[in-house]
Amino acid sequence: MNYEVVKNHAQPAYVQLYRCLRDDIIRGVYAYGGKLPSKRLIAEETGVSLVTAEHAYALLCDEGYAAARERSGYYVLFQPGDPFAAAPQQSAPRPYPVHGVSDAPEFPVSVLTRTMRRVISDWGDAILARSPGAGLPELREAIGQYLARSRGIRVQPQQIVIGSGSEYLYGRIVELLGRELVWALESPSYKQIRRVYAACDVRTQMLPLGHDGIDSAALASSDADVLHITPYRSFPSGVTAGASKRHEYLRWASRPGRYLIEDDFESEFSVSQKPVETLFAHTDRDNVLYLNTFSKTVSPSIRAGYLVLPRHLVPEFEARLGFYACTVPTFMQAVLTELIVNGDFERHINRVRRKMRRENANQ
Repeated sequence: MNYEVVKNHAQPAYVQLYRCLRDDIIRGVYAYGGKLPSKRLIAEETGVSLVTAEHAYALLCDEGYAAARERSGYYVLFQPGDPFAAAPQQSAPRPYPVHGVSDAPEFPVSVLTRTMRRVISDWGDAILARSPGAGLPELREAIGQYLARSRGIRVQPQQIVIGSGSEYLYGRIVELLGRELVWALESPSYKQIRRVYAACDVRTQMLPLGHDGIDSAALASSDADVLHITPYRSFPSGVTAGASKRHEYLRWASRPGRYLIEDDFESEFSVSQKPVETLFAHTDRDNVLYLNTFSKTVSPSIRAGYLVLPRHLVPEFEARLGFYACTVPTFMQAVLTELIVNGDFERHINRVRRKMRRENANQ
């Protein structure tokens, strides 16, 4: 073990330590089922506090790389070389309410009102102008910086496309990748995903979910070209894909011509100290399309979402689909830009996550 934790680094010490341990787990330095170094040993050899080591291990457990055993220590859950082995059974996933998506945490109306007034005053006639087809450059830039800060996704603004919610963006993805492809979906999955693909007249395969994601045998036998997944928390089952399963998805997509659609709805409100890493940020194959919306983080009534394209698909998107007008009003795009740039958007997310952690701790 030769980990270096740099003081006054842009990343907190516990995140640096977490990344060192995670990378060694992925490389197989610590084998599946093996015991990890104790928190005390880690603290002594890296010069960090015991609390910092505890935070690093908590992140590993949150993301499914490790598990804590009472009075024994931490053990590796991640399986880098065995894509079809079943992961250890975890606690039952939390299902969504039967009536549909859970109610969104309320974004402060006072903040939204103040921001709208500021946009009207500062942007002036610009809010009446037509938006570029892929969305306002200012909003795409703001989303890109936010994704880099919060999700480890580093992309150019040109890779980001703004649209009126996930259903609209699903349709654009089908037009981009092609109706002749076979599309695999989780079963069960959000009904709107199935409805959009049915309306687009594409052939789909429904792959059953296990306790930590799509069943390995079903995934291995699938001849699909595109895999649409909601790894954070699938609706309506509440299933969350662990670290091993996420890497299994990436291995599946390593075959030429395959794509992953990573639908990251609601992931901002993870109670983990650090949001689960995205598949988009974890691959170098440039074949993951990332989706998210502001329906949960601000309001469903805004009807705004964004698609992050792999670099190599940007020219094709612009050539084939660049003629579409942006379906999100310029004014609302300007409001979202201001919320992200001035910090109100992330302050709201952090406030909600702190509240959720307190509630969990009191249960």
